Amino acid sequence: MKKFDLIFFCIVTLLILFGLLMVYDASSVLAYNLFGDKYSFIKDQMVWAMIGFVVLFIFSMFDYHKLFNLALPLLLVALLLLLLVFIPGIGSGANGAHRWINLGFMTLQPAEFVKLILAIYLSAWFSIKEKGRFMAFTLLIGAVLLLVMLEPDMGTASIILVEATIIYFLSGGNLKHFLLAAPVIAFGGLLLILVAPYRAARLTSFLNVDKSLTDASYHIKQVLIALGSGGLVGLGIGNSIQKHAYLPENVTDSIFPIIAEEFGFMGSVVLILFFLLFVWRGLLIASRAPDTFGKLLAAGIISFIGIQAVINLGAMTALFPLTGVPLPFISYGGSALIVDMAAVGILLNISKQRTK
Repeated sequence: MKKFDLIFFCIVTLLILFGLLMVYDASSVLAYNLFGDKYSFIKDQMVWAMIGFVVLFIFSMFDYHKLFNLALPLLLVALLLLLLVFIPGIGSGANGAHRWINLGFMTLQPAEFVKLILAIYLSAWFSIKEKGRFMAFTLLIGAVLLLVMLEPDMGTASIILVEATIIYFLSGGNLKHFLLAAPVIAFGGLLLILVAPYRAARLTSFLNVDKSLTDASYHIKQVLIALGSGGLVGLGIGNSIQKHAYLPENVTDSIFPIIAEEFGFMGSVVLILFFLLFVWRGLLIASRAPDTFGKLLAAGIISFIGIQAVINLGAMTALFPLTGVPLPFISYGGSALIVDMAAVGILLNISKQRTK
């Protein structure tokens, strides 16, 4: 056993500390207006961060090989949690979505846990050579995506799909399977967008930002105003104008425009570089893992966190349509932060058992 990857741990710690700073900065006005306490959001986030660090250190000391035998029970728990969100009195919702389980003292978002558990299960499954598993893989992922889409949460469903595809490909999946599945997935995705008015509105506003007058267009216009206002070096920390009830979801999904407004283009580039360093270091851990299970698991974890960051940053720079996907380690939210930190703990444990 070697020491865990200290560089990787420092990168993650800096991202989390910066996230705490920005959650307080972006939420102070909203928190005061809603609760009369400008520290309301940051107090919650600090509690979740402390829990997250405890979970991180526990998983960094927990031999990841033991997760192999836990893969199936964890998958069954994940599927059960996805079903519980639809049960009255247990599941809770907002704005027509049912994505949370109410525990009384806190709420859980099962889809966040599914991303990590699915990485564990698929890595365990695919680390054993097996022929003809494409259909079984398709049925499993189809069932998971169906439950997530029923919440509805297309952003998380997209992350899960990409994550699963990457793990399947890295395990030696046939390229022909991807060529056959790609048109079906593309058609299905377009159909899901068109049948849901709010998704169609987001796509329309994305394609016609200057012409559309929809609520989605208002959101992206406020994002662009924040990006433009920041200029090269930003307005300075704490000086955001958009956080004063102009930019929707400015503490969760849309926290990056606040960062860009206050730290400018240069600060935004530095943050993106940190995410690139995170992905690079994670891939290095995957390449040095001592066995196939470790390699696939590390790659799967890096995939879902990295893809989530890409989707959020892409949506917040008008490169993608708006999605309800938070920025890892930065956005406000307990389930996502704790799951991501647990995933980092697993990566650190893999790094301690590296081959070279």
